[in-house]
Amino acid sequence: MAEKIEWGGVAAAIARGEERGTVVGAAVIAPGGERFGHKAGRRFVAASTVKVPLMIALFRRVEAGGHSLAETYRLRNEDRAPGSGVMLHLHEGMELTVGDLVYLMISISDNTATNILIDMVGMEEVNAVMASLGMTGSTLGRKMQARAAGAGQKENWASPEDYARVIEALLKNEAASAGSCAAMVAMLEKQQNERRIARYLPKADRPRWGSKTGSVPGVCNDVGFVMTGKGALIVSVFCEGESEPYANEQVIGEISRAALEAVGS
Repeated sequence: MAEKIEWGGVAAAIARGEERGTVVGAAVIAPGGERFGHKAGRRFVAASTVKVPLMIALFRRVEAGGHSLAETYRLRNEDRAPGSGVMLHLHEGMELTVGDLVYLMISISDNTATNILIDMVGMEEVNAVMASLGMTGSTLGRKMQARAAGAGQKENWASPEDYARVIEALLKNEAASAGSCAAMVAMLEKQQNERRIARYLPKADRPRWGSKTGSVPGVCNDVGFVMTGKGALIVSVFCEGESEPYANEQVIGEISRAALEAVGS
């Protein structure tokens, strides 16, 4: 039986965020399996969190022999996508491996790398992988463009519980082979934005953690894990409606800190 956990601090952190008019959705899974949810099944704009199931779809393709992380891709001018990342500014003809593209997509949320990988795997296949993982409220509807969907465009949707579930599947080696899951968890640990889930983690003796952020105007998300002495704490938080993104980064950090306190890290 899962340990009984008092989630009052997490609920209070969410309430403080929503007092400003921000809509907060959260799903937390304690190391022992107990779950907490607040608007956990609601659909939010996924932003770059959708890059996690895209990574899983790619690794499954690699396992099937369709691609190799060592194969190379030559950057074209038409590949460049606005928004986060560095490939937008790199010279045409630069050669990167598929593994490089995955690293850039996850660590600094490079949109150009992401769109190349979407073309490589295919949206239909990514959505099929999401369905296979039980992500019933989440979809990949379009490529990255550094903003929410425009008129006539499909949106990329996510629910907090879906993304908690997909992080759990990676940690339990259920999203792909054990070797692929370990490699993908290691990719999440290369996340360079420490202002959300990792915001209040100690600087000294910092625990292992990994996540994938997501941001477009009015949207601030983070999904990932923190390793405690009892096992992995999974945190999935989506914020919508706040014009000041840094305020919602603090909200996510406070939810993560409260969840760590609740499980007794």
